[in-house]
Amino acid sequence: QVQLAESGGGSVQAGGFLRITCVVSGVTYSRYCMAWFRQAPGKEREGVASIDSDGRTRYADSVKGRFTISQDNARNTLYLQMNSLKPEDTAMYYCAARVYDSCSDSWNFAWYFGHWGQGTQVTVSS
Repeated sequence: QVQLAESGGGSVQAGGFLRITCVVSGVTYSRYCMAWFRQAPGKEREGVASIDSDGRTRYADSVKGRFTISQDNARNTLYLQMNSLKPEDTAMYYCAARVYDSCSDSWNFAWYFGHWGQGTQVTVSS
């Protein structure tokens, strides 16, 4: 059973940085796609970044050059390093996993993923 647990969210001023973490259990498949999504109040959940079993990473245009997704397979952990944070980055951030496949062009759609964490709140003040 796949389980995901996010942590590391918090409050930061604009221009600051945070690193959020997702501890992954149950993903023992050779092919997988992992991603970070975010959802602000009143808005749809949007894909932020993805990484897959081939090591390929993808980013939403809104975070390119500021956010970095990475994984530590030895620790079963997914990270999202967020730099130069903006107030519009304020949202609940979720970790997501899809097994049996590497990431496709649909990675930024919530329906693509079958496993989700509970989320961690990131708040950026101006």
